[in-house]
Amino acid sequence: MFSQLYRFLPKDSVLLSDEAVRPYECDGLSAYTQRPGAVVLPNTLEEVRKVLQFCHRRKIPVVARGAGTSLSGGALPHKEGILLSLAKFNRILKIDPISRTAQVEPGVRNLAISQAAAPFGLYYAPDPSSQIACTIGGNVAENAGGVHCLKYGLTVHNILELKVFTIDGEWLTIGSQALDSPGYDLLALMTGSEGLLGIIMEVTVKLLPKPEQVQVLLAAFDDITKAGTAVADIIAAGIIPAGLEMMDNAALRAAEEFVKVGYPVEAQAILLCEIDGNTEAVNKQVAQVTTLLEHAGAQEIRLAENEQQRLQFWAGRKSAFPAVGRLSPDYYCMDGTIPRKHLATVLERISELSKTYGLRVANVFHAGDGNLHPLILFDANQPGELQRAEEFGGKILELCVEVGGTITGEHGVGMEKLNQMCVQFNAAELTQFHAVKTAFDPDRLLNPEKAIPTLHRCAEFGAMHVHHGQLRFPELERF
Repeated sequence: MFSQLYRFLPKDSVLLSDEAVRPYECDGLSAYTQRPGAVVLPNTLEEVRKVLQFCHRRKIPVVARGAGTSLSGGALPHKEGILLSLAKFNRILKIDPISRTAQVEPGVRNLAISQAAAPFGLYYAPDPSSQIACTIGGNVAENAGGVHCLKYGLTVHNILELKVFTIDGEWLTIGSQALDSPGYDLLALMTGSEGLLGIIMEVTVKLLPKPEQVQVLLAAFDDITKAGTAVADIIAAGIIPAGLEMMDNAALRAAEEFVKVGYPVEAQAILLCEIDGNTEAVNKQVAQVTTLLEHAGAQEIRLAENEQQRLQFWAGRKSAFPAVGRLSPDYYCMDGTIPRKHLATVLERISELSKTYGLRVANVFHAGDGNLHPLILFDANQPGELQRAEEFGGKILELCVEVGGTITGEHGVGMEKLNQMCVQFNAAELTQFHAVKTAFDPDRLLNPEKAIPTLHRCAEFGAMHVHHGQLRFPELERF
């Protein structure tokens, strides 16, 4: 059946052999693997349209893939489906310095947008730690954030328009070049939809002027609770830093050994606080933040002396994930968001769970907006450790919901968090999610079995976790 793809695709754009498709068997969540039935790498919009129409007619599942940096299994292939790689759609179509926008194809790397906009004194604000590799199409699909999302928002706050193919090959323009457009906010609906509703083929992003001045403070604490208090105090004072990040001792030690930026490795936690804007405002806020950090109990406060040191401070934070990989054969990266006021409590509970499961944790997170990234260390070669790590991660996400948070901040649900969706949402809410999916994709061919669990699955999960009162699902529902 897949050999029929050669009728409208060049021979080198269709991969069918086991050897050729194996590199696509997983994304950044390598614990889950599945070789696809076929991989296609189209060159033109018309070729993408024909692939989708082919799949629609034959009811073949389609999974879109960008750079494969997803950490939730969002780009895991379907064994009977086609993996649609958009890697060749990597052109920056237009930079408009007057309207401060850029039109880009989905395969353009996040960092490449800022590099292309730099000659005009502009940049693209969302900056995931994987920005050197991740692509804008995937950023939209997962609603990615980054260290500067506290002040400048997530992807959804930084895009204006999408051009999308539906599963039957229809071309849609969602949003507009203006700041607002009439009708339902389908732009927000498509952002974070994880490839379930359409295939993103072009994105118009907002560009921002580079700030006049940028300063970064590094504060070291002998107690992670004090660092958490400092975060709350800064926000309560009405200061919105461009970035406000925290690393615990395990994470900062790993980062220091990996990048050697001069982090105070004896500290139990460090905060990185970046202030940007005009010179007068930055100087004023730096003084305010310094006072707040001192009152919160910071043992040491450093102000980056120049641009090089500022970049070094951030290099350690942005290298934290690969750095922690040096501590253990494997680690499991979680992604949950909590109200900032519960930061200390949640970190304490994570520490207790660490002892319960017998697995170490390194904590790295966007402290300013409460987006946690606990890294659970384990060894997949040891029987049972992967399963314990997954159970531990699930408990962390359920804890986030318990304190009024959510199971994801920027990594999405994918395959990883389907059970925890059953904790966060009730049957009526999930039914509405499925109804939206059906409106765009009646045959459920786009990225099937991802992001939104079936009610039957939730009923089974609820039966195993009866202590969650909200897990009451009728067994015999449509979805």
